[in-house]
Amino acid sequence: TAPQLSSVAIRGAIERAGIAPENVDEVIYGHVLSAGVGHVTSIQASIGAGLPASTASTVINKACASGMKAIMLAATSIRLGDSDVVVAGGMESMSNTPYLLPRGELPYGGATLKDGLLVDALDDPFTGKHVGYLADKEAVKQSITRADQDEYAANSYRRSARAAVDGLLAKEIVPVTVAGKRGKPSVTVTDDEEYKKINIDRMPSLEPVFVKDGTGTVTAANASSLNDGAAATVLMSGAAVKKFGVTPLAKVVAYADAGVEPDGFARAPVYAILEVLAKAGLDKSEIAHWEINEACSGARIVNHLALHLKPDEYGLAAICNAGGGASAVLIQKL
Repeated sequence: TAPQLSSVAIRGAIERAGIAPENVDEVIYGHVLSAGVGHVTSIQASIGAGLPASTASTVINKACASGMKAIMLAATSIRLGDSDVVVAGGMESMSNTPYLLPRGELPYGGATLKDGLLVDALDDPFTGKHVGYLADKEAVKQSITRADQDEYAANSYRRSARAAVDGLLAKEIVPVTVAGKRGKPSVTVTDDEEYKKINIDRMPSLEPVFVKDGTGTVTAANASSLNDGAAATVLMSGAAVKKFGVTPLAKVVAYADAGVEPDGFARAPVYAILEVLAKAGLDKSEIAHWEINEACSGARIVNHLALHLKPDEYGLAAICNAGGGASAVLIQKL
């Protein structure tokens, strides 16, 4: 489940931060697909990670930006003096999302199950259109071609494969052991499996998934994939850093949310980025690394920047969310 994955991430994060579970004041987690998983999944994750039951905990839903928004709320809590140590992140288990049956008396002829993955995550609530369809339409407006998207996706998979082989991501991954079923041995997952599934040579031949009138550009290969995973970040006040004698990786400089019309959600990060740069008094040329718009990975892309920037470099992460929103976080490596 998502909370079980998150427990692994939280446990790994606090161990690597060099603090004890009881040092954490608060846990804030983003979780979108929570139907059928039980109430307040952040508490499940927190207790599963070995944190005391007295640890404050909140779960939030901002669609794909949930994990990043959790980090923003954690930073706000610390800046206000409400907490000194906060664990924030995001969790999803898309493969476990249930089907939904409306309550009430069943009509003559039966009822139709709804896919919770579509209803609660992938369909725009205003138009009923899949977010992939809306992204496809936005790509046409922005003159982003099918070839552009295929090449971008192919490069992303190549980089993922190279990073995995070279061990570049090892310091940001905590192994997850999955119990075997029906007498089969347990399996330990140590890296992202998605890059192993792609056949880049077949990319150009795939049919568009959402728009089938000859203008479609988004395919199963160049779109964001469905995943199970979790990410955790430990945020501390300056006083807590001194108290526990830890060495911080980076500092949160600024953050912002933005919104546009719902069907234009894919470009909403532009406005969140502009607001963050204005708050920080920086120009885009001063940003060393960008991480933008990998679906449901808001916390992970912030963590990636914190681990891989060089000292004093700025990194900016931004992500859109269905409904026309976006969030962005600017950090500086210490």
